[in-house]
Amino acid sequence: MSELRTNPTRPHAPAGSPASRKTGYRPEVQGLRALAVLMVVTYHVWLGRVSGGVDIFLLISAFLMTLSFARKVEAGKPLRLVHHWLHLLKRLLPAVVVVVLAVLAGTWAILPASRWPDVLSQAWASLLYRQNWLLADTAVDYYAQDHSGASPLQHFWSLSIQGQVFVLWPLIFAGAALLRRALNRWTPLGTKGVSYPLLLAVAFGAVLAASLVYSIDQTASNQAYAYFDTRARLWEFALGSLLALALPHLKPGKALRVVLGWAGLVAMLSCGLLLTVDRSFPGFIALWPTLAAAAIIVAGQSGSRFGVDRLLTWRPLVALGDNSYALYLWHWPLLVLALAGWGITAPDLWQGLAIVAVSIALAVLTTRHVEKPLREWHWPQSRAWRSAVVIAACGALLAAPITLWQGRISADEAAAAAQPRDLTPGAAVLAPENAGKPTPEAKIIPAPQAMKNEWADIDGLCTDANVPSNPLLQGCLQNSRPEHVTKRIVVLGDSHAQQYMAALGPVAKSHGWEVVTLLKGNCRFGGQSDQRDADCNAFNKASAEYVLEHKPDAVFTVASLTHKDAPYETEVPQYLEGIKPFTDAGIDVVGIRDNPRFTQNMPECVQKKGADAAACNVPLQESLAAASPLDDYRGKVPRLHLMDMSDFICANGTCPAVVGNVYVYKDDNHLTKTYVQTMIPMFEERLLAATGWS
Repeated sequence: MSELRTNPTRPHAPAGSPASRKTGYRPEVQGLRALAVLMVVTYHVWLGRVSGGVDIFLLISAFLMTLSFARKVEAGKPLRLVHHWLHLLKRLLPAVVVVVLAVLAGTWAILPASRWPDVLSQAWASLLYRQNWLLADTAVDYYAQDHSGASPLQHFWSLSIQGQVFVLWPLIFAGAALLRRALNRWTPLGTKGVSYPLLLAVAFGAVLAASLVYSIDQTASNQAYAYFDTRARLWEFALGSLLALALPHLKPGKALRVVLGWAGLVAMLSCGLLLTVDRSFPGFIALWPTLAAAAIIVAGQSGSRFGVDRLLTWRPLVALGDNSYALYLWHWPLLVLALAGWGITAPDLWQGLAIVAVSIALAVLTTRHVEKPLREWHWPQSRAWRSAVVIAACGALLAAPITLWQGRISADEAAAAAQPRDLTPGAAVLAPENAGKPTPEAKIIPAPQAMKNEWADIDGLCTDANVPSNPLLQGCLQNSRPEHVTKRIVVLGDSHAQQYMAALGPVAKSHGWEVVTLLKGNCRFGGQSDQRDADCNAFNKASAEYVLEHKPDAVFTVASLTHKDAPYETEVPQYLEGIKPFTDAGIDVVGIRDNPRFTQNMPECVQKKGADAAACNVPLQESLAAASPLDDYRGKVPRLHLMDMSDFICANGTCPAVVGNVYVYKDDNHLTKTYVQTMIPMFEERLLAATGWS
């Protein structure tokens, strides 16, 4: 993907000719780069999988960089690192700026406002080459089949890693050169000095070993983070560097070159098809595509008409390799924005071909009219400060609209939050005393840009006697302990239990209740069941043991389970079996009815179509069961207290996305913190009525 090339604009010399040997130009590497980017594009567009193509790019970039720096040192030329970095940025940054500006325009035109802040944050991260760390911190699922919900700048993670390595690797080259000079001062006269390639081989061998061990360990324990972790990718660069250093000593015969080339090509192309790579990268599985590419590079120019280099040096393929950087930049945002604009989750054959064709066309235009003219512009080349001016101008061209847009978002968010509360009553408009009253005109809250902050707040980690001994429960959270605790409550379940903390938390504080939460995503509390995965069953078992050990006054749970498709609501698997040990121990259990789930993101529906659109007001019969599953629990377990707040979520036969100028949902199934807070008076009334607490 990077623009570290071996003179790609030089006319192609025939394989094995004196011109080819003199310049070191390797057209088969450009062809390999083209195949790698085609793998990335086709796998993203049609298969929704990881291909291994990015790993090949990383190896090639280090391979070419090592060849370049090693030649300089061996020829006695100064490395001029600052000049190198400035020159490199001047070549890479203009295309980045053009693509990101286009993405910002597409984001404004196509994506809902709730997604704008994330895109803008990633625009900054892309500009500053730290996108991979931003994605690692948010553990983005890069392999999600539904790319329409992904960020159009998500693919900049690999370019960010490359940018970081482009800073680190020259430091290694320079350090090895200084070490060689120092060691050779102590070399006796008449003896051969320390070999520079040998020093580099030791350095990169150490990097490869350390990074590969780290990568394997992190991929096994925290793969979502490891995928974007530079440290887990350094070994791929080190492998490319070692390949460059070893290549002069590898001289396979013609027949072996033919076998190596085709075996490498078959392995490279089949990697994503034969292996479940998406959840295994970048651990040892990434050796498959990188070693395959290494085999092709070792095969080189075979001198045989049956060699794979006959394919890789095909002029159209080499030409595509010259545009591979821009093609990588364009294909992902076009895919994401096209799917969002078309309202689909995956393209068909013809839609995919259209995306690929437009990506190639834009890549050629970007290379020809942006990248190449700036690369060949002589004015910045004569002085380092001139290159710095060009880089600063490119950065300012992108930074200005990002800054202005973020300022506008902050102003809109503040204006929405500053509205009088009587203009945004939320669930209160569904109370019987307000039935039939029109909702006042106002901005809907929370502002779409603030939607990511709509998870219910829990004060912090459990403290003192509430800290669990079981390591499965180390995510235990609790509200601040009241000065005089009148009741102790444990909340069990998943995010649908957590969302009610926006009401239960304030109610508990007003009554002097201590609340502890043991929550695991997508893990509804109940007894052991084959309808849950092993991790969820283990978590629920540990949670139950915690409750029986600490014996709180009550346990709060979600007692039904909603679904996107029919049947829209069912009982929680083994729910009564799960809570019965609590009630047998004299512990009250509160079971609240679940809220609906939908096949679409509800706030985005409003942002695209309006709050009154039929699509954003789903019929009740397509959201909840006609007869509440809670009715089947009544009278079966003493001390079980059932609550149903669905009449403050759905009303008049529909389950709307907006009630009382407040977004009900933050996505396709979670209630917003703001909306649950508007339910506090009704929630408190029903909780006290159901339990008899005071």
